[in-house]
Amino acid sequence: MRTTSVSRLYVGDTSVAHCSSGFTYIGLLFFIALMGAALVAVAQVWHIQVKRDKEAELLFVGNQFRRAISLYYERAPGGLRQYPKQLNDLLQDPRFPNVQRHLRKLYIDPMTGKAEWGLVRTPDGSILGIYSLSEDAPLKIAGFSGLDASFADAINYRE
Repeated sequence: MRTTSVSRLYVGDTSVAHCSSGFTYIGLLFFIALMGAALVAVAQVWHIQVKRDKEAELLFVGNQFRRAISLYYERAPGGLRQYPKQLNDLLQDPRFPNVQRHLRKLYIDPMTGKAEWGLVRTPDGSILGIYSLSEDAPLKIAGFSGLDASFADAINYRE
């Protein structure tokens, strides 16, 4: 009969297991902190991109209103040029017997999420222009082209 020697690990010898579990725990905490920092960075970039998209949409909507008010003024029946009294006049011009549309729809202010706009009025109460009611500071303050060049160095969207 042959006998073999078997090495035994005693239950009381746990120094190796305790040492490696501590490093795993610290590594996991480091990984979680690193992931949290990465998520914060991604959220900041995402927030800025969303704001830029809203600014671009605000410029588009503003130009649509500008064009519609200009068409309303230029296409006056009988040569009597006037500005609209209310924004709904841009959707269906009451001066014509048939349907005359200068604007497809009343756009929502992308900065506030509401259909309410600030109105630039003439002394007789007609609408000369619109502006956003948002008090937030814009990201884009330079590099505007054409009719939007007056928006350079604006402090907030109301300007």
